[in-house]
Amino acid sequence: MTQSETTSAGHEQAAPTYETVPTDAGEARVAWYAGTEPWAVLALGHGAGGGVEARDLQALARALPGHGVTTALVEQPWRVAGKKVAPAPKTLDTGWRGLWPALAEPGLPVIAGGRSAGARVACRTGRELGALAVLALSFPLHPPGKPERSRAEELLGAGLPTLVVQGGNDPFGRPGEFPAGPHGLVEVPYGDHGFAVPKRAPLTQDEALAVLVGAVTEWLVTLR
Repeated sequence: MTQSETTSAGHEQAAPTYETVPTDAGEARVAWYAGTEPWAVLALGHGAGGGVEARDLQALARALPGHGVTTALVEQPWRVAGKKVAPAPKTLDTGWRGLWPALAEPGLPVIAGGRSAGARVACRTGRELGALAVLALSFPLHPPGKPERSRAEELLGAGLPTLVVQGGNDPFGRPGEFPAGPHGLVEVPYGDHGFAVPKRAPLTQDEALAVLVGAVTEWLVTLR
């Protein structure tokens, strides 16, 4: 985005402002999408295979500010430094903890979230950091083809109101594979790990993202 962007609803949205935040894992970067009369901040981290350009993160950053939720897309230090391989989970958690004071600076409740590896970070650290809730997009329940290597404990141990939004065809864990627990679970039909849907699917890519955005928006209302 440059100076402004037109949302799907036809409203013009201001471009994000950027902030560089030093952490013990290196410099992180936050793209702030200011909410209209904001009541909360939603902080979203990216996955291990990509950055904040992910379609789900961008869709939420476009939509949620109009619902009073300032959205902060967080680039972990390894991405800011130009590295291609994510570090160990402990280092990801260090980076997230280090930038949390910047996320809390507006003085609003902070919802910890992210996609894939970023969702794991939010689940592991949200309660200790004082997050209001956790949003887990494409939670990687297990490596593809290895259901025995479950990461369910991270999700079940979040200890906060949690919403999981999962693609129906996510090889890292389809919705039916998730254990019962206190979390909510919404399926994006036909979506893969990046919420991409096949061209022959009975819904379009925009419709799939609308399912995701709608579910998150409805859930956020319950947190007010």
